[in-house]
Amino acid sequence: QLQLVESGGGLVQPGGSLRLSCTASGSTFNSYSLGWFRQAPGKEHEGVSCINSGGSTHYPDSVKGRFTTSRDNAKNTVYLQMNSLEPEDTAVYYCAAELYGSSCMFMRYNGMDYRGKGTLVTVSS
Repeated sequence: QLQLVESGGGLVQPGGSLRLSCTASGSTFNSYSLGWFRQAPGKEHEGVSCINSGGSTHYPDSVKGRFTTSRDNAKNTVYLQMNSLEPEDTAVYYCAAELYGSSCMFMRYNGMDYRGKGTLVTVSS
């Protein structure tokens, strides 16, 4: 079992930055691939990053060059640094973990083994 808790969401102006954190407890954190997903009102979940146990990362074109994910296994925490934020980035952001499989790499939210409850990011002037 793995429990995931996101933090760091809030209100930010367009062009601004925000760093989200997700802290895990309950299992062997460093073996998991960790993804960040988001869901805007009325839309499906969208993957925005994946970092595997070896530290390799993957991003969709919509956030590539603006978002960076990293992990600190000593702190059981994964981060999402978001720069040059746009109103279209407004969503609830979730972190999720996968032990085996390809859901993280292919950004399939429902295929992840564990998911947090999310943190709201609002980009608005």
